[in-house]
Order: sequence, then structure tokens, then C-alpha cells
Amino acid sequence: MKKILVTGGAGMIGSNLVKQLVMDDANDVWVADNLWRGHREYLQDEEGQMVIDMEKNFFEVDLRDPAACQRVVEGVDEVYHLADIVAGIEYVFGHQTTVFHDNCLIDTNILKASAEATVKRFLYVGTACSYPKAMQLGVDAPPMVEEDIIPAEPESAYGWSKLVGELQTELYGGETKMLTCIMRFHNVYGTPTDFSSNRSQVIPSLITKAVRYPAEKFIVWGSGAQGRSFIHVDDAVEGVLLMMKKGVNKGAIQLGTNCCTSIRELAQIVVEISGKNIDIYYDLTKPEGDRGRCADCSKAEKILGWKPKVNLEEGLKRTYDWIETRLSM
Repeated sequence: MKKILVTGGAGMIGSNLVKQLVMDDANDVWVADNLWRGHREYLQDEEGQMVIDMEKNFFEVDLRDPAACQRVVEGVDEVYHLADIVAGIEYVFGHQTTVFHDNCLIDTNILKASAEATVKRFLYVGTACSYPKAMQLGVDAPPMVEEDIIPAEPESAYGWSKLVGELQTELYGGETKMLTCIMRFHNVYGTPTDFSSNRSQVIPSLITKAVRYPAEKFIVWGSGAQGRSFIHVDDAVEGVLLMMKKGVNKGAIQLGTNCCTSIRELAQIVVEISGKNIDIYYDLTKPEGDRGRCADCSKAEKILGWKPKVNLEEGLKRTYDWIETRLSM
């Protein structure tokens, strides 16, 4: 039986990945998570049963601690490394030193521990936030390819930290027997998701405001002219599984869409889904981040045979229903 570790396995992407891995009886799946944004209940199936043995196969650990990393990789064959420090735009830009320091520490520790434990395969998850800010000028900016990452000029410390993580992964892949691969995500959304006011990202934040309206104003941060390439978590997990099988030593491969959706358009779709007569307000005092980006996923299609399947409207409806149900509990 293959022993697999998923770091950040109690988060949105991680918990969905764990559930898919568990479906294969040949896998012994373990999870490491500090539960800062993840939750134990995310690892429940539709009947409310835990998909892994939480007493045996779950580590609540801080991966900034080298000893914790050594403990969780013991005897592991494959590592899916999703754990990092990230949240909404206010948190990321308000804690840049902490975000950079902690992410670099986490990546360094888990890579070193994995190599020393002779882990066979290691998958690192990067981010489109690492692309140069000069290429992300608006919703009409051309789709980026993986090679556009250099020369480097990310806008945020988060983007820089994840770019350093990609480099470290490549170095370990070149100097050890550990086979490595790098998956670079654009904006992933779906369920289960953190919709708390201080840490949620744009889609759960807007949906939460729509569900609570009119008790809470529907306020969009910035002008709404900024845009992103949104990918549903089901498509992201499919890409990760394909990457571990087909993407080893193939360089970074990004997952996203070639369509850049403005936050203004996103807000309007959320309002339509809500069925409410909602007044949309734009707070120009709030940060917007990169102006706009989308992805040319030709490499993912060629090497992995991957294409996104869940369209934005369908994915938003699923997410809206999930958050609405939990807010009514």
C-alpha cells in the first residue's frame, strides 16, 4: 500500500484531494494541517463520516517546525504539498513579512524532511500570484504561459514566497532521487470554503455578503475592474492527480482558464444567483491586487490531457448553496 501525505489536507483543495485519494484502496492517506483555515469537518463524507482515521492518520502540526516535518513524512512514499499561509487580499498585503517568512520556512522544512526521508514523489503547489505584476495590467491582458514567470516581479510577498518554493522544489528534484513536479494554480474556488470575514477570498466573501443582504451591505473591494482566472476545486484536484502521474520533471504546469473575469462581472453573477434586488457598492479605498490575469493552459492540455470542466456560473451556484446552507444553521 502506498503511503501518501497531503499537507494542508483539511483545507478546501486539500480535503477534496484527500477524498479522491482515499477512493483508491491502494492508498494509505495521511493529513498534516494546523487548522488555521482548514477544518476537521471538511474531511467528512456526505454521510458525515470521516474519510480518514483522525486518531491515526491526522497530524495537527505547525510545519514551521522542522521536527514536525520530519515526523509527518516518516515512511511516506508521496507528498502533495498544499500547505501555505494565504488568505484574502487584506491579510496578504497587511502581513507581507509574516507571509513571506512563514511560507519560505514551511517549504524549506518539508522539502528537506521529504528528501531525507527518501520520499519518492513530491508535488508542490504554486500560484499565479508569482507572475510579474507588469504582465497583469487588466482583464484584457493576454493569457500567460508558464515561462512568463521569469524575469520575476510578483506584486506581493506571497507571490515571491511561492516562487521561491518552486525554485527549491526544482533544486531538490535536480540534486536528490526525489521526483518532483510543480502545479501552478490560478484562483481556485469551491467548497468547503472559509467564508469568515477576516480571511475569506473574493468569491466566498461576495457570496456571504449576498446571503446576508440586506442585513449586510454588498460592498466590493476596489473598482471591480480588476479580474482573475477562476478555476473550480473539482478541476484543480483532477489536475493535481494527473500532475503526480504525468507531470514529473516536466517543469511548472499552470491550471486556470483563458478567460479573465472582472470582479464587477463576478459580483453581478453572484447577485443574479441570489435572486435578490441587491445594490452593489464599490469601496475604492480598499486594495485590489493585480489588475488582471488569465492562463494559456496548452501545456496542461498537452502533457496532462487536462481541461477545465466546471463553468463559472455552475461553480458559483454550488458555492452559493453551500454557504447559504451553513449560514442558516
